[in-house]
Amino acid sequence: MKLILCADDYAQSAGIDEAIIQLIEKKRLSAASCMTLSPRWKKAAKRITPSIKKQAAIGLHLDFTHFGNAYAHTELIALSYARLLSKNDITERINQQLDLFESALGMPPDYVDGHQHVHQLPQIREALISVLLKRYQGRLPWLRIAKPPANEGLKGWIIRALGAQALQKQAHNAGFDYSDCLLGVYGFHGNRESYQNKLASWLHDATQNNSSKAAVLMCHPSAKSSDQDAIYKARLAEFEVFSTEFLDALLKTQGIELTKTPS
Repeated sequence: MKLILCADDYAQSAGIDEAIIQLIEKKRLSAASCMTLSPRWKKAAKRITPSIKKQAAIGLHLDFTHFGNAYAHTELIALSYARLLSKNDITERINQQLDLFESALGMPPDYVDGHQHVHQLPQIREALISVLLKRYQGRLPWLRIAKPPANEGLKGWIIRALGAQALQKQAHNAGFDYSDCLLGVYGFHGNRESYQNKLASWLHDATQNNSSKAAVLMCHPSAKSSDQDAIYKARLAEFEVFSTEFLDALLKTQGIELTKTPS
């Protein structure tokens, strides 16, 4: 069976960029999601060479809550559910991030997902579908639906409840390819050993996925610590695990092959 192993937050920091590039080169990642509003985006984009593009899908990590004129995450959720966000502002933000992606990489994104899963919130998901249809008709990027399985606990339930089913329905009706199972949800606590245990559990869950589409296992590695990153300890542990042959052995044992697309 096939699995998309996707690292989020490319361009957020130098340590994150270094980890993601290294892991793609070692064939331990098959997708990387880019934050194009980051002040370091242009510099970070230069490391996404033709070789990197060939080895991994390169996507837009749509951002409304971190860089630029960002919302607090809870505020964005409340405003979107009350449908009080400006439609013009949403559309402008999406187009701005796509413009930055294309100008730096000379290509449209292979896929789109969202930082803190904002791409599936009300108003934002409708605008995203509309913008992508206008820009890329004939070569649509695939969409990552943030729909963790039921055994992912409360955090997984909350992520699904933020609009996964609605975005999946809209994506399907509009002719997009999409992933429909998201693995890798946890509280960013623990160490190398506990992450190894989680990784083994997620890969087992991937083999139990009844969908015809490849599941996505998201991760957040970094090669360097950062006091400005609240989850940097978890990032370091993830990178440590992925830097060994532990993942290779797990994939082989479970009969899983990494892929770049859901279908």
